[in-house]
Parts: sequence; C-alpha cells; structure tokens
Amino acid sequence: MNEQNEIDFTEIGLVGMTPQQAADAVIRQASRLSASDLFVLTDEDAAIVAMRRLGAVETIARVSGDQGRQLINLIKAAAGMDLAERRRPLDGRMIYESDDLKLDLRINTIPTLFGEDMTCRLLDRRVSLMNLDQLGMSSHEMAMLSVMLASPSGLILVTGPTGTGKTTTLYAALQHLNDGTRKINTLEDPIEYAVAGLRQSQVNPKLELHFADLLRNVLRQAPDVIMVGEIRDEETATTAVRAASSGHLVLATLHAPVASGAVQSMLALGAHPYFLASSLLGVVAQRLIRVLCPACRVRYDISDSPGTFAEIESLLDGDDGKAIFGPGGCPECRNGGYSKRTGLFEVMPVNREIRRLIVEGRPSKELEDKAIAAGMIEFHRAALLKVAQGVTSTEEMMRSVPSEYLGLDE
Repeated sequence: MNEQNEIDFTEIGLVGMTPQQAADAVIRQASRLSASDLFVLTDEDAAIVAMRRLGAVETIARVSGDQGRQLINLIKAAAGMDLAERRRPLDGRMIYESDDLKLDLRINTIPTLFGEDMTCRLLDRRVSLMNLDQLGMSSHEMAMLSVMLASPSGLILVTGPTGTGKTTTLYAALQHLNDGTRKINTLEDPIEYAVAGLRQSQVNPKLELHFADLLRNVLRQAPDVIMVGEIRDEETATTAVRAASSGHLVLATLHAPVASGAVQSMLALGAHPYFLASSLLGVVAQRLIRVLCPACRVRYDISDSPGTFAEIESLLDGDDGKAIFGPGGCPECRNGGYSKRTGLFEVMPVNREIRRLIVEGRPSKELEDKAIAAGMIEFHRAALLKVAQGVTSTEEMMRSVPSEYLGLDE
C-alpha cells in the first residue's frame, strides 16, 4: 500500500493520518469489534465508512468523496485489482498482517450512481473453528444431528439465507467427522479456513471450474465424506444426490427458508424425487440471532401472563420462562445491548413417512407437520425457547425471523 495525501477521519480520531494509516486503523477497529464486513460507500458529496457487526450495519466515519476514493484505491492496489477499472464489478483478495493480527479480506467493488462502493468480508485467521456444541443447538437438536452424521452415506443439507452461518455449521460438522478414519474432501467458494486433515478444493469460474465439475471429479478420489459449499444448479443437485446414494456422506448448503422447504428447492433444481427421498438423511435450517449482553440485560416479570410460554412448556428447564429480558446498554456491549450472535435452528431428520411424502411430491407444509410430529422444533418454538431462556429479546426474535415463520401472520 502506498501512502498518499493526508486523510481526515475526525469521527474516529484519525485526524492527519495518511490513507495507509487510516486503512490500518479502520481494519483493526473492525477486527477488534468482530465485524464481519467493512464498507466504503460513495455518496454524491461524501463517502461512508461502515461495518457490519452482529448482523447490523454501524457507521464508523463520514469522509469526503476524495478521501473515500483514496481508501478504495489503496485497498484495490493491495489486492492486485485494476485501479483503472471503475465501470465493472471487481473481485480481489488480500492477507492483512499487522503485529498479532492476520485477516483474510475478500474484496468486491461495484459501480454505483456516484462512484465505486467497496465491501470487504473479514475472516480472522486467529479464530478457531466452532464445535457442534458451540453453535447454539439444544441437546435435542444436537442428538438428532449427531445421528445423521453417524451415517456412512446419505445427504445432509444446511439451509438458510446468505450470512446466517451455514458454512460455520458445515465446518463444525466436518470437525466432528475429522478424526483421521475418513477421507474428507471439500469443494468451496472460496476456501474460508485451511483445516488439517481435509482435502480442500476451490471453484475457479475463470477456468470454468464450477461446483458440478469438481464434484464429478472428486468422486474419483474415493472420499468417504464430501462437503459441497453450495448447491446452486441442476447438475450439482443431481450429482450430490447420486453421490449420496452411492455410498458417500454428502454435506451441502442450499438456499431455502425453512427445513421442509429444502426438499422443494432440490426438486426445483431437478433432483429425482425417489433418489432424493432415499438419500436424504436430514435438513438443518438456521438463522442468526443476537445474544443479550449478560452484564446489562433488563429483566421483566411476566407473572401476570402465565401462558406466555405455554407452547414450549415441555421444553423449559428450571426457572426458564419465569421472566423475559430486554437489551440494556453498557460499555461492554458498546451500549448496544447485545454481545454476540448464536444460531437458531430447525433440525429435520428424514424418516420413512417423510420419505413417502417426498416421493409423492407433497407440499412442504405436510413435510413440516410430519417432522414436528417426529420431534422437530420449528423456528416458531425455537425462537420462543431462546426468549424464555433469556438468551435474546422478543424484539430480536421478530427482527431476525420473518413473521410467517413465527406464526404471527396466521
């Protein structure tokens, strides 16, 4: 990175710094606060430097348009991106190292009305992978997922919108399986963490090397377990099902709003109903919710409303459900009321009755009803349980999960 003219980031105390120093300070600030993304957004007469932290966007500084362009060009140059190209979207990557900090930055720029916008996805190389018991699943959900992972073959799908932690869940599952007795191949876009014991491959669109191409060829590598970063086309979907039907344990992500909806998504991508039904072990659908700061959460008595958690009474332990909690605000949580995020899950094992419904092409609501009867805790009750346990607030529950999945629009 080359130093240029001085840049004035008054709002975060970076007055008089060079672009290099300002970029360092902004990246370190975002890393210190565990931000997932860093943004430089160009407006008509200014640029906004912001970050996404705990799922919400927070402004770091507002600078002049020239200063914003200096920052963008500085990071583009460090990532080996074309500084002269501002009319097309660009992708780049850089490793940021400073003192004890090592970050992997995945960078994208896109032309907008007043200039380029830049987004940097931050991956901290120092952060260790999570284990299954750190994801936020209940013991009941953990037990169901463990049974799926114990199978020598079959298909396990992890679903949810972008940015809900699907890859984290896949890595946790691979950590569980990575005991040296299995050959595990992963197909990723991009490879987010280098893990000893895994044979990891990355798609390369520039070489026309896509998930489907890698998946076809990795089958010749005699793997026991295959992780597919995302099923997004017909060929990948049908090949994944075929691999799961022929003696491999296949784990993959897929975009579907709820667990039962994953079946319809696979069928829409061309998977054969019979082969999907026979190979599918289960589906994990997930969202991320913010966890109340334990130092300042505010307790509200609900003794006047004894039926608040009647739907999940059988799932409660001890003093759960005696009160609800809301966000407070203290220095530990930067007065935001929340300290971190955790997962909210639907874990749907596929039994004989659900297989029959898949073959018959029944709607996802029927699949969901059968899954609930077999022990699945759907998003509605899973969210209520997190509120009853004091993990999160009712406001966060409604912010993170669409009302149709909470039963609020019925």
